[in-house]
Amino acid sequence: MSSPSTALIVGAGPAGLTAAYELLQQTQIHPYVVEATDRIGGISATINYKGNRMDIGGHRFFSKSDRVMDWWLSILPLQLEPGQTIGELTYQGKSRSIPTISAADPSAGDNVMLLRQRKSRIFFRRKFFDYPLSFSPTTLKQLGVGWSTKAVFSYLKQVAHPIREEKNLEEFFINRFGKHLYHTFFKSYTEKVWGVPCQQISAEWGAQRIKALSITQAVKHFVRQQFSAPSSDFTQKKTQTSLIEQFLYPKLGPGHLWEVVTDQVKAKGGEVHMLQKVVGLELKNNRITSATVQDLANGTTYQVQPEYVISTMPIRSLVRTLGSVVPPDIRKIAEELPYRNFISVGLLLHQLAIKSDTEQLIQDNWIYIQEPDVLAGRIQLFNNWSPYLVTQPSKVWLGVEYFCQEEDELWRMSEADLQQLAITELQKLGIISADQVIDGTVVKMPKAYPAYFGSYNEFPKVQAFLDSIENLFLVGRNGMHKYNNQDHSMLTAMLAVENIAQGRIDKANIWEVNTEQEYHEQSKTQE
Repeated sequence: MSSPSTALIVGAGPAGLTAAYELLQQTQIHPYVVEATDRIGGISATINYKGNRMDIGGHRFFSKSDRVMDWWLSILPLQLEPGQTIGELTYQGKSRSIPTISAADPSAGDNVMLLRQRKSRIFFRRKFFDYPLSFSPTTLKQLGVGWSTKAVFSYLKQVAHPIREEKNLEEFFINRFGKHLYHTFFKSYTEKVWGVPCQQISAEWGAQRIKALSITQAVKHFVRQQFSAPSSDFTQKKTQTSLIEQFLYPKLGPGHLWEVVTDQVKAKGGEVHMLQKVVGLELKNNRITSATVQDLANGTTYQVQPEYVISTMPIRSLVRTLGSVVPPDIRKIAEELPYRNFISVGLLLHQLAIKSDTEQLIQDNWIYIQEPDVLAGRIQLFNNWSPYLVTQPSKVWLGVEYFCQEEDELWRMSEADLQQLAITELQKLGIISADQVIDGTVVKMPKAYPAYFGSYNEFPKVQAFLDSIENLFLVGRNGMHKYNNQDHSMLTAMLAVENIAQGRIDKANIWEVNTEQEYHEQSKTQE
């Protein structure tokens, strides 16, 4: 079942599958992947419901890391639609052409990337506002002179007297946008997503997810848009991540890319086993010597003796598998690490109640629901991510997203009740009419978002203990309890494989990914 050159990889999401692929590329170590669910891709899975595909959470394939961009395009080449051009691009540190496939090419199948335009808006006061806020004349007119004046003075006051040491997410937002704008556009949505006041969330969340975005950056971006020709450089290295205007996207959704990666891992000799859960890890002399894996299909267990373990499972679950060797204080911190669960209600409609002035369908990828009188947090329009996610182009296929804890009533609601809740709320907002709904489904994703409150401020103790296990490498979002984007999760896996290949047991370089204001992959590790 295993050998001294086996790496047990726990989880078949982006980080786990990247690790498996890189091990086959860089080493002679045999990757043995176990995945507890029946789906490839983790939170990047794509759900197929009667031919209509759902992206769990929405995944823009964009990175400031040349390495990641090249990796994606080596798996799925870029297919340009009629009329699309990209020209010479600054790519891998130099100007060169990206190999592309024309949609008219008979060899073009489903294994391709598409180049998509980003459009996201905030729905607030039953009106649409640009996301991030553009501070355009239209936006200021919608908000009114009084509100806009208060926002400007509030921001200027904050610039003059910033909070020197940001202790929580509220202070992070206020420093960058002022109190007035924070209370209008950030507070209620953020608390809807996380379920706790912003004062209880670490400022580190903002540093990772929003980075250097501020009013100043948003205004500069708006001015550039008005006076500069659109750039053909889709790598957008000089653009803040939240402000990018285009992105890559797999034709059949993000899960399809990871299904292709899985096929390639298997073709090169790696193993990927579904419905297999690690239930025990034996620790001797600071090394994991054996793993007990349960086959969830029949309940039987078996042993694997790996030379290395690369884990993407939630920290809480990992600590449980190690048993009594974990000190009590470490176990307590791990047990109290919080997560937010994710629910997506897929609705198929004849049409939306809200119309576009110029198009048959509004062009948003995401709509952020700022309204406090509904539980829905965000809407995805799958048609606009890729038209190939929808079986009938004339229909509208959308996902209504909710965030909750496992103990919340929302998580325990039946599929029928969740569908009715989504329909009722979207009709209340004027976005849909209930009589236009054709069909629906529900997808629940537990522990989708590792949260930065609860015992999180003591997490460094857990990290230090787990990092002391020489042959254990933590990667990915849940594996590190770090709210990373997909590209960051992939980079942690790449660095873990490099460490293994070089015999390096220090894991500091893995934890440094996505800790700077700029992507860490621009550091010396990638030069």
